[in-house]
Amino acid sequence: MYAALLKDELVLAVTEAAKARADMSYLNREPYRCPNCRQRVILILSEQAEAFFKHLRSYQGSAGEQAEHHTAKMMLKAALTAAGFPAQVEVPLAGGGIRADVLANSGLAFEVQCAPLGQAEFAHRHALYQEARVKDIWVVGQRHYLRGKLKQTQLIYFRENPHWQSYYLEVDPVRGLLRLKYQVLQEPLTQNLVYRQQDFTLDAKGIASLWHYRPPKLPDFQADCRRQRQYLQGQIQQKTRFGLKIAEAMYLKHLTLADLPSAAFASWRKPGEASWLERYLGAK
Repeated sequence: MYAALLKDELVLAVTEAAKARADMSYLNREPYRCPNCRQRVILILSEQAEAFFKHLRSYQGSAGEQAEHHTAKMMLKAALTAAGFPAQVEVPLAGGGIRADVLANSGLAFEVQCAPLGQAEFAHRHALYQEARVKDIWVVGQRHYLRGKLKQTQLIYFRENPHWQSYYLEVDPVRGLLRLKYQVLQEPLTQNLVYRQQDFTLDAKGIASLWHYRPPKLPDFQADCRRQRQYLQGQIQQKTRFGLKIAEAMYLKHLTLADLPSAAFASWRKPGEASWLERYLGAK
């Protein structure tokens, strides 16, 4: 699509692209609309082809993940630029060993991850950022969105700070949002997660709000100890890997379920951390 509506006036993609390249804070700052269906579209800049407008729809498959990655990267770069950062995209670091998706400044980079990523490749890329003395913040696309249960593949994207504790950043280019999930905790024994959430617009105001966000003081999460105990009992009866590990450790210590301290069923943990019960039993 080479033309779109902006404030009910038809504008050309090439004209809008020239404005955006002259001032990246302009990129998708205003809401473009499709002349036919009036739905939201965004301006796509490409070095290989002429600029064009694209409908904001959900992304499907590998091609969709590539489009999601490109759109999110360019929107994040534009938002950071508008917020006063000297942001650049695809910047080579560590002697060319890695290219930062968005380098916000000389010491901070954002990696936008929409496709699958293995632990080994993540560790390699993370080490290169450390070599370059650049802090890498990972922002994930919809494939990796955090939901009710923790997946092992999500653990590499968590970060920590004193205000947000364990936190996780998601990007939603369709809605133009950065989504912060913070104070993320895992239930005492299950893969279930609890967290708080705050959305920020992908623009200068949203970036500034994210940067200075301090969560309100809220009551602590409370674990359902009875349900945690029932879960452990079910795991032991079903002879799952976790159930067998705990049953063996209890047998070696001559303990029954009734002997376990209440802390075993009430102690929250960081995502992916061993449970209080596993540490108490010395289970390996």
